[in-house]
Amino acid sequence: MTEMIAYCGLDCTKCDAFIATQTRNLALKKTVAERWTKELKTKIGPADVECRGCKSETLSVWCLRFCKIRPCAEARGAETCAHCKDYPCAELEKFLSAEHAAKENLDRIRKTL
Repeated sequence: MTEMIAYCGLDCTKCDAFIATQTRNLALKKTVAERWTKELKTKIGPADVECRGCKSETLSVWCLRFCKIRPCAEARGAETCAHCKDYPCAELEKFLSAEHAAKENLDRIRKTL
């Protein structure tokens, strides 16, 4: 499968929620739901993990309720954060400090603009 770069630079095709949705893997959805429940300190079920990528119509609860980057990029009409005039903003820098692959993806995209 080819890359599907999210606004934040993550490759959606490597996300467990996306993989679980594509493969209809209920066990993986349960695992992701349990991990998110613990991380987010709120009850998340397997149905909340359904996701076809952050630029699709089918978004996980993570993308819908907890991601701060996606709504900003959408409001600005940016294909990715690399396309934003304010790249990298403070919110994105905080996120990218723990997501090195996402930073590499965005920097690669930024160089082509």
